Amino acid sequence: MAQKPSIPKGTRDFGPQETAERNYIFETIRSVFRTFGYAQIETPAMENLSTLLGKYGEEGDKLLYRILNSGDAFANVDPEKPLTPQVCEKGLRYDLTVPFARFVVQHQGELSFPFKRYQIQPVWRADRPQKGRYREFYQCDVDAIGSRSQLCELELVQIVDSVFTRLGVRVLVKINNRKVLTGLAEVCGFPDKVVDITVAIDKLDKIGLDAVKDEMREKGLTDAAIAVLEPVLTLSGTAEEKIARMRSVLAASETGLKGLDELEELFGYIASAGIATPVEIDLSLARGLNYYTGAIFEVKALDWQIGSICGGGRYDNLTGIFGLPDMSGVGVSFGADRIYDVLKGLDKFPKGLCSATQLLFANMGPAEVAYLLPLATALRAKGISVEVYPDAAKLKKQFDYADRKAIPFLSITGESEMAQGVVNLKNLASGEQKSFAKDDLAGICAFLG
Repeated sequence: MAQKPSIPKGTRDFGPQETAERNYIFETIRSVFRTFGYAQIETPAMENLSTLLGKYGEEGDKLLYRILNSGDAFANVDPEKPLTPQVCEKGLRYDLTVPFARFVVQHQGELSFPFKRYQIQPVWRADRPQKGRYREFYQCDVDAIGSRSQLCELELVQIVDSVFTRLGVRVLVKINNRKVLTGLAEVCGFPDKVVDITVAIDKLDKIGLDAVKDEMREKGLTDAAIAVLEPVLTLSGTAEEKIARMRSVLAASETGLKGLDELEELFGYIASAGIATPVEIDLSLARGLNYYTGAIFEVKALDWQIGSICGGGRYDNLTGIFGLPDMSGVGVSFGADRIYDVLKGLDKFPKGLCSATQLLFANMGPAEVAYLLPLATALRAKGISVEVYPDAAKLKKQFDYADRKAIPFLSITGESEMAQGVVNLKNLASGEQKSFAKDDLAGICAFLG
């Protein structure tokens, strides 16, 4: 019995239409990145586990896909020691930021700093598949490393604004600062629990305030400490009002006040830049990754219910793990798969993305094909996408093929056209037909638009 074909849960096939739509997203994002002076790099799908482990927090480490060592991986295994480190030395990348940090350190002598790079590649997470959450998905990352200037943060907000304006999607940009969260941990009396606090706060949208408070209690925070944090999580008002109110809350924390200074500077730049997309301070925003140290970003679609479609932040010493300390960077990652779902749900993809072919030459027989092949070659050289139907099939079948592929023009050129040295072209949408001399490339191209 033949095996039923299948793919792993959390992964997807993409046919011609989906691929064309995804390429539209990638090309839009790529074009914006380039206008801000970012250069493209690529890194391997797999990294050494030593590169990946310990960079994403305990929960992130659990979601790493380990790769079994090649050959007899289980030879010489010591049963007294943990099995996984002995049989797995590599893993699939979890994100593009940690591999980027490794790349910067490894190639530092070849780079000019600040180094501005973008990267569009798949990542893998051993997550439970659900709506908007996949085990294999693309990230579109853009980072600037080697400068602490808040102008880098501004540039990322401008990039987000440009990308989603071009895609026709209304979004909200939320910004916080990890120094503010560190300050909150200090003023509530638990400076050693900043990671526990941020991990819990990061779940506020998903599980609600009461559940976040319960998780904090489980992590050892007192009700008095939670009482300090709670009003901050529900703070409202303009960016200026939030910062002003937070200055009194964080008066005893030098780190927290520094975070507020950075937010104030960044929002000053945002006001000067005249960004159309709404941007707000969200003091409940934490983002779970442990390596963020400054500004943190999250982008939500306003007209479609889904998780964040873009996020990132400032990291001051990610490269220090690999032997290059004090190299500050900041970046955001566009979640291409979620953006795809939003564009699909809102019907925002341009029509005709998949109809790459502009002209189909019908196959009327070997002599007619031989007559048309030089013209097909000449048109392709002019940038016109041309197909020659491979079989001398019934015309209805060839018409149906053009219809299914949304090919706008069809040429039916037979013996009589060959005798006159012409080709016949038909606009399938309007029905307009016209004959051109076979060597009238200018006229043919003009007709094809």
